[in-house]
Amino acid sequence: MAHSPAAHHGKEHHGFAHPMPVWQLIAVFLALIGLTVATVFQSTLELGNTELIVSLFIATIKASLVILFFMHMIHDKPLNAILFIGSFIFVALFLGFTLLDAGAYRDSLELKVVQPDIPANPMQ
Repeated sequence: MAHSPAAHHGKEHHGFAHPMPVWQLIAVFLALIGLTVATVFQSTLELGNTELIVSLFIATIKASLVILFFMHMIHDKPLNAILFIGSFIFVALFLGFTLLDAGAYRDSLELKVVQPDIPANPMQ
């Protein structure tokens, strides 16, 4: 059976090529490595409350690069990329503002140690 479907499809090439050149993927990879080094360097600095903002900003840029290039959103419809990246920006802003607010009430919290009522004689 030289003309069976299994024999026909076995030698067929579908012509799939990677949608982006390798140099572009390497450039994005190097940018991600550079941003990771920037994140590690930033963690050694004493920036106070702005440290969180800078960390989230760098993380948002890294997530955007991964989404656009490695998940191929840059070749998808623009609306999908805008919505996907917009959701990451929204989450970064939401977490950033929430965590920045935590410093406003941290000093007013009081720790109370509660001792349970244990009878002197547990057999009573």
